Amino acid sequence: MKAQKFTLLTVDDDEKDRFFLQSTFQSLDAKYRVQGLSSGNQAIAYLKGEGRFHDRDKFQFPSYIITDLKMPDGDGLHLLEFIKNNPALSVIPVVMLSGSQDPDDIRHAYLLGASSFFSKPLSTQELRTLVTSIHEYWAQCEVPAVDEDGYAVLTSSVGKAGSRYLKPSR
Repeated sequence: MKAQKFTLLTVDDDEKDRFFLQSTFQSLDAKYRVQGLSSGNQAIAYLKGEGRFHDRDKFQFPSYIITDLKMPDGDGLHLLEFIKNNPALSVIPVVMLSGSQDPDDIRHAYLLGASSFFSKPLSTQELRTLVTSIHEYWAQCEVPAVDEDGYAVLTSSVGKAGSRYLKPSR
């Protein structure tokens, strides 16, 4: 992502999937800092900088999030709902990477603000190809500036197309 740190938050209750994502992303770009979590509630605590995640030098705000859908202790939809209900955090792209192909799951993910939804391929090589594509896409995207806590930096819209819209704040 242009002009942002490459910190990726992966959220998946399957330890093997988290390890695969971390090793694949780190092999694509040595600048990646990958933080792996096992639930939506852990991800929310991370985004809030609560508990063990309070140190933003160690737990940098993510450039984007890849999350599974179905997890105990806060699923991917719960995480999306939290982000949607905190508009100042809505600058975070969230990619759903799930074993589900259920049309209702996909629809709800997009309704709650998912940036994209992918069903996990069955083979490791197909998953590696998909992860590479996700990386290449998001590495080229322009993203809004955020402060050290990950909240959108206020901009001036005076005389610009966005002037008629409210600015999200903490």
